[in-house]
Amino acid sequence: MATSHDEEFTAFAAASLPQLRRTAYLVCGDWHRAEDVVQDALIRLYRVWRRVERQEALLAYARRTTIRLLVDESRRPWRRERPTAGHGADSWVSASSAGAVDERDVIVRALSTLPPRRRACVVLRYYHDLSVRETADVLGCSEGTVKSQTAHALATLRAVLGDLDLVKGTSS
Repeated sequence: MATSHDEEFTAFAAASLPQLRRTAYLVCGDWHRAEDVVQDALIRLYRVWRRVERQEALLAYARRTTIRLLVDESRRPWRRERPTAGHGADSWVSASSAGAVDERDVIVRALSTLPPRRRACVVLRYYHDLSVRETADVLGCSEGTVKSQTAHALATLRAVLGDLDLVKGTSS
């Protein structure tokens, strides 16, 4: 028989899973990897579930754990390997300019060109609308680091997206 703690955790996990998966996907660009990392983050949360005092901070804790797992994992040498056959950096640009790929796919692919910490900064600041301070707390870094990483990331996205005007929010 499940305890009330187990039932509470199950309800929280079911409710937060879609948002955590989307966040992980935006940071890593791979749905399968996103699912794996979110599962790991939820396992870590389950281990401390009974000690969590502020229930309203659970989603923030799960999000922070998910992002940190992704950033830490990206530092491992085997994670830096990328398949190249048919997945060249320029293959999606020409497809998007021909109108064959929708804007969301273009943005996700552009995000994938960013290093993990910069990608996490952009996702947390602009997708989750966190403040600089909140983003720094999630990533475990200074506010200055968040500002510089975000500025570099946006400059890269502007260069990659070029004529699409998506970064400015004036997409046609």
